[in-house]
Amino acid sequence: MNHKTSNHPTPRKRFGQNFLHDQNIIHKIVAAINPKPGELLVEIGPGYGALTCELLPLAEKMHAIELDRDLIPLLEENCRTLGVLTVESADILKFDISSLEASKGEKLRLIGNLPYNISTPLIFHLLKNIDLIQDMHFMLQREVVDRMRAEPGSKTYGRLSVMIQRHCRVEPIIPVSPGSFNPPPKVDSTVVRLTPWEAPPCEIRDEELFKKIVTAAFSQRRKTLRNSLKSLVSAEQFQLAEIDPLRRAERLSLKEFAKLSLVAEN
Repeated sequence: MNHKTSNHPTPRKRFGQNFLHDQNIIHKIVAAINPKPGELLVEIGPGYGALTCELLPLAEKMHAIELDRDLIPLLEENCRTLGVLTVESADILKFDISSLEASKGEKLRLIGNLPYNISTPLIFHLLKNIDLIQDMHFMLQREVVDRMRAEPGSKTYGRLSVMIQRHCRVEPIIPVSPGSFNPPPKVDSTVVRLTPWEAPPCEIRDEELFKKIVTAAFSQRRKTLRNSLKSLVSAEQFQLAEIDPLRRAERLSLKEFAKLSLVAEN
């Protein structure tokens, strides 16, 4: 199915807009999402609807959240005959996605070609409502996806890796070259599927303490854990967790960070 959008607006730099126009990539994304009627699809930053126009006939209903008000009439016109599209004119970083939760309790399926300048803070914002989310399919800078899926000991492993993997399975699914966009970004991109775990991969009782420990450990990644976590974890607590305080954050697994947060509660 190929619903041609009637107008292609000029991308705006201040919104970080890079419009996806490659139909082959669009069809691969739609196949990966595989939307069904009755599901609660929410597209973040739909632009003029290149992806929306392919998803909407399959889903029958969708929500879209768009910051650029000038694009909304064009988006609505392009999708007018394809299904029911509810558009929220809002900044996703300030938007409460729990307001979209259906009365029947369906979970949200989030989709988006995210502005690369806000992708990391946006994902942290969405993780606050992880219990409401079925899955997420996002176009991101390849380097960000590499950081999300990184393992301990690698150069790309950091706070983002730990916090995402604590909540989701990370699957890079479609590599995308700069030429698939207008204007072409200066970096390669990847579509990633983030699926919340059905059962948590490790026990964490105090979410805020866990976040504090991970953030502090990686904020000074050259320092040993003893130095970076001195205000949060005592020598005795390191011993209890069976973690050497002379190690660095980039060597600690998610489960070891979880262990530290458990012993540091007391």
